[in-house]
Amino acid sequence: MKPALLLAIAALITTPLAAQDLQFDTAPLDTCLAELEEAAQSADCIGRASSACMEQPMGETTPGMGFCLDAEYVLWDAKLNEAYQFLRTEYQAQDADRFEGAPALADALRDMQRGWIAYRDARCEFEASQWYGGTGSSPAFLGCMMQVTAEQTIYLWSVFHAGR
Repeated sequence: MKPALLLAIAALITTPLAAQDLQFDTAPLDTCLAELEEAAQSADCIGRASSACMEQPMGETTPGMGFCLDAEYVLWDAKLNEAYQFLRTEYQAQDADRFEGAPALADALRDMQRGWIAYRDARCEFEASQWYGGTGSSPAFLGCMMQVTAEQTIYLWSVFHAGR
């Protein structure tokens, strides 16, 4: 990640929001996900919690948007890591039972995820660059990180459910 972008994000995230009473509630995302029957529908839930957060007083400010988008990104990132670890464990067990010479599913998953991380970072840096280093670059970057991470999480969920 570019040093200037890191500094912009760090400045945005470390802005004292406590005085502004901005709260992040996971309920809009959690409720949406709980109501769905299929993983593929989960895309409708992306951004629910951050949007609700940004509707609060000060949520529409650049620091407020950054706070809200980052908070939902952190949620999706935790869900992504959980889904990845679960699939990796499942695939390692399946690989042990596969015939000799068959491609290892766990290794393919790992390689795909590493490639996706590089794609995510490049895509989100591109999103931020469209703001020419202005104040919108941090929310653009964080919004992209949230969106792309959520999409990858949903993809991993769909891979798991397709295998069942």
